[in-house]
Amino acid sequence: MNNLHSDSISRLFKALGTLKTEEEYYAFFEDICTVTELRDIAQRLDTAIMLDNGANYQTISKQIGISTATIGRVSKCLNYGSGGYRLAIDRLNGEGKDEA
Repeated sequence: MNNLHSDSISRLFKALGTLKTEEEYYAFFEDICTVTELRDIAQRLDTAIMLDNGANYQTISKQIGISTATIGRVSKCLNYGSGGYRLAIDRLNGEGKDEA
């Protein structure tokens, strides 16, 4: 996804790195995203976590309320993407603490 790299996106990532508390993250994301966008992003992470834990598409779709097409896209990224989901999931699980 090298076409994703730009000064604007790099600035966004730097801005995210300045946030320190959950409250600050809420304030930033409430301003920068619509409620639907933020819920969609959160659902994708939840989907990746459930896939990683072995849940099937029907279970995920029913529990999270996300389409099987979106689950398929998340699965593709989780298994063949840039490693972002894997990094986040591992860190949420307390793995890779030295990499932070």
